[in-house]
Amino acid sequence: MKIICIGQNYREHIKELKSKVPQQPVFFCKPDTALLIRNRPFYIPDFTKELHYETELVLRICKVGKNIEPKFAESYYDAVTLGFDFTARDLQQYCRKEGLPWEMSKAFDNSAAIGQFIPKEKFTQGVQNLHFEMKKNGETVQKGDASDMLFTIDRLISHVSKFFTLRTGDYLFTGTPPGVGCVSIGDRLEAFLEGEAVLHCDIK
Repeated sequence: MKIICIGQNYREHIKELKSKVPQQPVFFCKPDTALLIRNRPFYIPDFTKELHYETELVLRICKVGKNIEPKFAESYYDAVTLGFDFTARDLQQYCRKEGLPWEMSKAFDNSAAIGQFIPKEKFTQGVQNLHFEMKKNGETVQKGDASDMLFTIDRLISHVSKFFTLRTGDYLFTGTPPGVGCVSIGDRLEAFLEGEAVLHCDIK
């Protein structure tokens, strides 16, 4: 199982990070040790002083695929949920400045919290039209609409599958909308997909 994460897929999030709009999907991977499931708490690691949340729509891959054409991409995932891509922002900024890979800021243990999956058939409006939000300590801090993605879900699956064979049980994080921010010990994060609570995480 692998966790594939898309970066810079919402224009307003790109602006808040003062980054350039990519011409094609940007992606990176997290190892299976990054997975955080069953609403377990997240413990802030001691190597970062600026830990951020990033709420994202997550797809569950349901069959093996390579060089997938966009028109066939929908058949390669069967369920969706929300996830938190925890990011050591201070380390990421250092990596960018030095031209280094991002792994130490993005792929550390428990940095990919994943909620309860919902079969995609439940959403008659289509996955590309899903709405989601995240509340921090009861206050909404992120709202996302999948229709605002720079690169559609079909395009993401097609692009990533050129480089990596997708396998059953893989997860695809599709990027975060604006509103990312810091977390501190004692915070509680809750994520809602079309109004349904699918994930919560206490920060320790």
